[in-house]
Amino acid sequence: MEIVKRPAPPTGLRRKLWRLPILLYRLGLGALLGGRVMLLNHVGRVSGLPRQVVIEVVEHDENGYVAASGFGVKADWYRNVTASPEVTIQVGGRVHPVTAVPLPAEAGAVIMARYASQHPTAARRLCKLMGYAVDESQDDYHEVGKHIPFVRFVPR
Repeated sequence: MEIVKRPAPPTGLRRKLWRLPILLYRLGLGALLGGRVMLLNHVGRVSGLPRQVVIEVVEHDENGYVAASGFGVKADWYRNVTASPEVTIQVGGRVHPVTAVPLPAEAGAVIMARYASQHPTAARRLCKLMGYAVDESQDDYHEVGKHIPFVRFVPR
């Protein structure tokens, strides 16, 4: 695993395109996005205003939903949920009240390696997007997972 270049969060037109799935949720069409994408409703840590972002579900089980902050700890949504962890998520057509719990680096490493074995193409693209060059071995994905902040959204 090699860190090529850590990208900054999108701005301008790229940001608008990244936020397009929010419109689908607002129109009641979130179910079209399936179970691998969720709408996160949270509160801005500075403004106190409601915020929304669509992020990928990396893992889902009886303990909740897990997402990765691809832009690291500086991503606004990540900073917001660590400041105010009581949030709601919407996956498909269902809304869930949850608590955001940041995961330790080793847990993120295990989750990333498991994600890569289940979704190899998506994992490869995700790593490239986040600025990591991987040789696609489980060890590389494990190492990448140590550098990415993961959050588990635990049902309340």
